[in-house]
Amino acid sequence: MFYVQRDAQGQLVRVEATAYADATETLPADHHEIQAWYANEVVETSLKQLKQSDLEMIRVLDDLIQVLTSKGVIRVTDLPPAAQAKLMDRTQAREALGGLSQLIDDEETGLI
Repeated sequence: MFYVQRDAQGQLVRVEATAYADATETLPADHHEIQAWYANEVVETSLKQLKQSDLEMIRVLDDLIQVLTSKGVIRVTDLPPAAQAKLMDRTQAREALGGLSQLIDDEETGLI
């Protein structure tokens, strides 16, 4: 059984497994609104995880491109002009911060 609170339009705004003061009704766990509430929560959590992962992957890809170009595997000019411009902006920003070594957190041991 779940304790729920609805807004003026009747939409769920809060769902808890334990009773709380503002709960207006209870619904069984297999109720379609409870199922939809938790399905939506799972989707939102997954989207947040992906967004955070995107930020982390940008760093990995930036480092990978730097390594590949420094080893001569690829040239920056092999990339589309828009990618070249973005890489140049990031390179300038990193250099302003002191290069790669300043961007590695204390708990990180290095690149990948």
